[in-house]
Amino acid sequence: MPGIIGKKIGMTSLFTTDGKYTPVTLIQAGPCVVTQVKTVETDGYAAVQLGYGDKKLKRVTKAEAGHCKKANTTAKKKVAEFDVEGISLNLGDTVDVNLFEEGEYVDVVGTSKGKGFQGVVKRHNFAGVGGQTHGQHNRARHPGSIGACSWPSRVFKGMRMAGRMGGNRVKIQNLTVVRVIADKNLLVVSGSVPGAKNSYVLIEK
Repeated sequence: MPGIIGKKIGMTSLFTTDGKYTPVTLIQAGPCVVTQVKTVETDGYAAVQLGYGDKKLKRVTKAEAGHCKKANTTAKKKVAEFDVEGISLNLGDTVDVNLFEEGEYVDVVGTSKGKGFQGVVKRHNFAGVGGQTHGQHNRARHPGSIGACSWPSRVFKGMRMAGRMGGNRVKIQNLTVVRVIADKNLLVVSGSVPGAKNSYVLIEK
């Protein structure tokens, strides 16, 4: 299985086996239920759909309930697809944290924290004007010039300006699996993971 759905619990730090003090992120990885199996014959590609976290009954649509009933499970809060090649899984099968081993590398996909409307200093790491020179007093964090005059008579596409920041799909690659706590479905990975606490993430091998 190439991956699993999880929930970011938070960050802490611990000592690794070689004595290094390492910041780590705790992820509750699974258990996930196989809610759909896609094949080349029926869907044009091979994939497995996993579901994680039970949804409240009053928030379940009939379509969701019927879809998950085929796998003999309840409707799930988070559903995601994983490409599979040569892996045989059936509807209703469970995938848990035992998929991973300590020491291997994983990629984690999450939605970064939304920052709202931000200026160029925070959003694009502009330095600002700098010192209070030549009589200027109110442009320290302003973007400055955004183009020339009569040519090109427009602002070039891609010009870095202020705007909405964060809330994007972000993948962090090559995080080390520090520990696997199977009885609590916890995965401990090195470094930070995008997203707020209790947000859903995809862990890919």
